[in-house]
Amino acid sequence: MKKALIAAVIVVFCGVVAFALFTSAGTADAEVLKNGSKGALVKTVQTKLKNWGYYTGTVDGVYGPKTVAAVKYFQKKNGLTQDGIVGAKTAAAMGVTLTASSSSESSGGSYSSGDSYLLAKCIYAEARGEPYTGQVAVGAVILNRVRSSKFPNSISGVIYQPYAFTCVADGQINLTPDANAKKAAQDALNGWDPTNGCLYYYNPATATSSWIWSRTVMLSIGKHNFAL
Repeated sequence: MKKALIAAVIVVFCGVVAFALFTSAGTADAEVLKNGSKGALVKTVQTKLKNWGYYTGTVDGVYGPKTVAAVKYFQKKNGLTQDGIVGAKTAAAMGVTLTASSSSESSGGSYSSGDSYLLAKCIYAEARGEPYTGQVAVGAVILNRVRSSKFPNSISGVIYQPYAFTCVADGQINLTPDANAKKAAQDALNGWDPTNGCLYYYNPATATSSWIWSRTVMLSIGKHNFAL
């Protein structure tokens, strides 16, 4: 009798433990993004909200008050509960996939401070005087090329590729970038791409290459056309 009772207790105990582990695992899978979250997925959310006009802050991967307000605005426009939290329903509406590690800090980018400064130099040389979004867009085009198999796989390789950028040919790449250009470079590195994947840009008022005119223009910002 005692043996049967002990066996029954063990079975119940094991069942409780298993249930606790299952519940814990389920909670981990149900991660949300909220005030205080950090990481690459927060950058993704910020980038989407910025591209859609809901967010005006910096794409820095930090879920702060501005991100909360932008999420609430998005939720209001999409008939969702306005809690400022990116849970399952809000994530689905944004086209974002949440994971158990959503709110953890990213392990870090693959670009150095030297890469960031060189990108800022190219942005300043190519797009100073352009709207801020246009400066970020130039940086984004450079980064899109880095990610494309059609171009070198580093920022320096893309910028110094022969005949790729006028500023390299005429020496303006050596000018000192201003604060705006540095900030635009950082926004581009953080994932903001106003061009949605464009690989080329040009000024239609000065472009002389017949080839560049054959590219499909996706949008114009300031004096530049951005194309695929």
